[in-house]
Amino acid sequence: RCDARADASADASAVDAAPEPDGREPLALCDSLGSYPDQWISGGPACGSEVDIQVHQLNANTYILRQSLCTSGEAPFLYLLFGEDKALLEDTGDGGIDLVSTVNMIVAEHEAAAGHSIELVVVNSHAHGDHVAANNAFDQDGATVVGASQTNLTNFFGMSWPHDPAAFDLGNRVVDIFGIPGHQSAHIAIYDRQNGILLTGDTLYPGRLFINDFAAYKASIAFLASFTESREVCAVLGTHIEMSTTPGDDYDFNVDHHPNERDLALTRGTLLELQTAIEAMGNSPVRETHDDFIVFPL
Repeated sequence: RCDARADASADASAVDAAPEPDGREPLALCDSLGSYPDQWISGGPACGSEVDIQVHQLNANTYILRQSLCTSGEAPFLYLLFGEDKALLEDTGDGGIDLVSTVNMIVAEHEAAAGHSIELVVVNSHAHGDHVAANNAFDQDGATVVGASQTNLTNFFGMSWPHDPAAFDLGNRVVDIFGIPGHQSAHIAIYDRQNGILLTGDTLYPGRLFINDFAAYKASIAFLASFTESREVCAVLGTHIEMSTTPGDDYDFNVDHHPNERDLALTRGTLLELQTAIEAMGNSPVRETHDDFIVFPL
């Protein structure tokens, strides 16, 4: 039931290059970022007909994939970035879907256009099950799978853990990869220099921000704020949507329908709002609801 071409962005709405909430001016880079769909697949009443994987082409070399709520209560987002020589896939979903065939089809299209083979490199935002389910399938299919551990990450990318960004060149497209532990001990962020995209996994997204190690999380958020101070940030993209369009309203756990979902993209201003909130908590984290996220210490 997997239709990888459902939503090829034909009905997408344009990205708004309004000033960042932190006061910075609109960025010229963001004008060419691309556009998001009017609506992501959201499960529920459409479970009899909704595709297992929604593939959205953000721009010529960037894809966002969303797993259906009908197949996973987590409904994770995955990201596929193409350079001239390599494609980087962040995360492999929550299982129960034919993700390998979907990704291979997209890679084959790019290989045909480029006239040469493209190496697929698979990395995980972190090691939780809803983000690593198809790792073994990709490994068996011949992709380069980094592995979701600090040792795997540091050995492959040549970085010191955690806050030591390593530049990884996909072929005329460089991304910076570094650790942001706190939600999970082997969590990473990816910054795409070409598009000004910051991928934050489960560390920051529109939803419940589960924090396992508050001290590590606070340090990681501080580093993200510092890292982005001198870099263009067009979008902060995480791996879930758990908030509705009503400010501060989140969906129940493990439901199969998200009516009226909030937009996926956050801004650097959201990151700074989160930093201010957790810094104010000192060493005593508490659950705190904001319009676009919920601080959720465990």
